[in-house]
Amino acid sequence: MRQPTPSDVRVRVAEGPADREACFAVRKEVFVAEQGVDEAIEYDASDAPDSDTVHVLAEGPDGPLGTGRLLYGPSAAGATGGDPGVGSLGRLAVRQAARGLGVGAALVRGLEEAAARLGLRAVDLHAQTHALGFYERLGYQAYGPEFEDAGIPHRAMRREL
Repeated sequence: MRQPTPSDVRVRVAEGPADREACFAVRKEVFVAEQGVDEAIEYDASDAPDSDTVHVLAEGPDGPLGTGRLLYGPSAAGATGGDPGVGSLGRLAVRQAARGLGVGAALVRGLEEAAARLGLRAVDLHAQTHALGFYERLGYQAYGPEFEDAGIPHRAMRREL
């Protein structure tokens, strides 16, 4: 893959099986191969095509650069305390070659736009602690204690839309 430039990046809602597979391939590369997350826990019921989930895909001229997903409704209840007005942003992954180009921020904004279209008033997420500053720059505020997920320290964060 050639090094993309910021102007190469396009973010859109993933549509259909091929887009979903592209999202899953990016997640496998970043979370499973790079971060050592067990593949058995990387994919869950929220990845099923009929779930209350929106996946977004960032693309460049040579293919997928990143992905993220938004849970809403019953699918988000466990991550948002059951509040139907709050979505849950997660599985944000950017391929190594595309880091530093604004792909992550573009994915977050794409997910927030999807949340607003669904009528949600806020978005929660569980940020790896090394990424707290990234999310804070996008308007998210940490709350609650640090916790481990897949052996990686995290904090809960929220942004009102």
